[in-house]
Amino acid sequence: QVQLVESGGGLVQAGGSLRLSCKSSVSLFSLSAMNWYRQAPGKQRELVARVTTGGTTDYADSVKGRFTISRENVKNSVDLQLNSLKPDDTAVYSCNVVFVRTNYWGQGTQVTVSS
Repeated sequence: QVQLVESGGGLVQAGGSLRLSCKSSVSLFSLSAMNWYRQAPGKQRELVARVTTGGTTDYADSVKGRFTISRENVKNSVDLQLNSLKPDDTAVYSCNVVFVRTNYWGQGTQVTVSS
């Protein structure tokens, strides 16, 4: 099993920044990739960013140039830096991994961006 614990959400004004962190109970090298998703009220969950074991990153078009995902291998964590935040970024952000063909999710952390 994998346990994922997110931290770092909060309330910020438009244009501000937040840094989210997701700590894994297993080594990142055991995981093919780590993903950050978000879900806003009334909307489908969407993949925001992912980083593979090899360090390849991918981002949703809506966050490219504003969000940065990074691995902290020693800490077994993946951070998501959120810059130039917009009210549309308001959502619950959750990290996700697939381990031994099973999906694991963190509890989620709320990000609220005020206009």
